[in-house]
Amino acid sequence: MLLEIIATTADEAVTAVTHGADRVELISAFDQGGLSPSEPQITSVLDALKKLEQTNSNPKMIPVHAMVRPHSSSFVYDKADLSEMVKQIAKMRSLGVHAFVLGTLDAHGMIDTSSLERLLEAAGDRPVTFHRAFDEAADQEEALFTLMKYPQIKWILTSGGQPSVLDAVGQIKSLIELSSGRGITIMPGSGLSVASLPDFISATGASAVHLGTGVRTGGIHSPIDGSLVMQARQALEPFL
Repeated sequence: MLLEIIATTADEAVTAVTHGADRVELISAFDQGGLSPSEPQITSVLDALKKLEQTNSNPKMIPVHAMVRPHSSSFVYDKADLSEMVKQIAKMRSLGVHAFVLGTLDAHGMIDTSSLERLLEAAGDRPVTFHRAFDEAADQEEALFTLMKYPQIKWILTSGGQPSVLDAVGQIKSLIELSSGRGITIMPGSGLSVASLPDFISATGASAVHLGTGVRTGGIHSPIDGSLVMQARQALEPFL
């Protein structure tokens, strides 16, 4: 059972991992739904986690998945946006980021495959999560089948098209069933709390979850609470 935690700083990343997170989604601008992190952010997080790996008696690589999103205006990107995103990916790769979180739509709410393919090419050998642009797709099932054509896309982060994923249990269950055995994992996020995890996972069959405000006691502007991450990890243990 994969537990992904949103982090914005090195301290948050270390707190998340030491309390049970399997990996970190690194973003800036939490209040805008997450934008690309800066080079200093990336460097500090990677350095901190590398030190953590080296001091652990059972060292394991701690993946950092970086957001690639230049603005929060929309998920429809023009040539200038795409050029900037390609540059960001190249820089992130050179810094050692393990994977990317990105998404593209056209003006009709369809997956913009041309733009997506350009970004996947830039990502090279790094795996990709298609982010919550998926929630603005005109037809989520059609979008899912489109994304299945790209082996590089390993995860889809989604709230099932609702502000809170807890209001989209049926849709998440359906997406998980449609994607089963197809090499892509539906990762529910937005609105999940520690208390809601057991019932939600039982109802949907999710094998990965994504938490942000759910492990912060005071909303997006408060730091990660390690005890909440630990409780989330414990809540997931019966489903391993």
